[in-house]
Amino acid sequence: MNTFINNNNKFNKKKVVFIMGATGTGKSRLSVDLATHFRGEIINLDKIQVYKGLEIVTNKITHAEKQCVRHFLLGEIEQKSNFTAEEFCLKSIVYIEIFLKTQCVPIIVGGSNLYIEILVEDPVFMFKYKYDSCFIWIDVE
Repeated sequence: MNTFINNNNKFNKKKVVFIMGATGTGKSRLSVDLATHFRGEIINLDKIQVYKGLEIVTNKITHAEKQCVRHFLLGEIEQKSNFTAEEFCLKSIVYIEIFLKTQCVPIIVGGSNLYIEILVEDPVFMFKYKYDSCFIWIDVE
């Protein structure tokens, strides 16, 4: 263990919320509800919804459904781009830090488990060291 890591850091970690689940389970609705209640900002975690112009194909949240809650990595990337999981992680970390500096709760929403795994588990991003995470899985029976 590195000597610069303080074991008391677990009490100082910032909070990050993940909402995961299959298409059509209500992730977007829950994320907007949480964001309005807890002053949150949303980062899209769907690896297809990051691309511009795929609203119908991907069941992307509408402007009305967003209820003035800001969404990031949602329709931001050109379709011809090869947006990798690593690029998602780098952009997400930047957004998370911006949100936390403005006292907003980062809410990461989608169903791309590979992106979550790399973001949380890859030691390069030090996610587990810096943040406490709450994972919410939505399922429909």
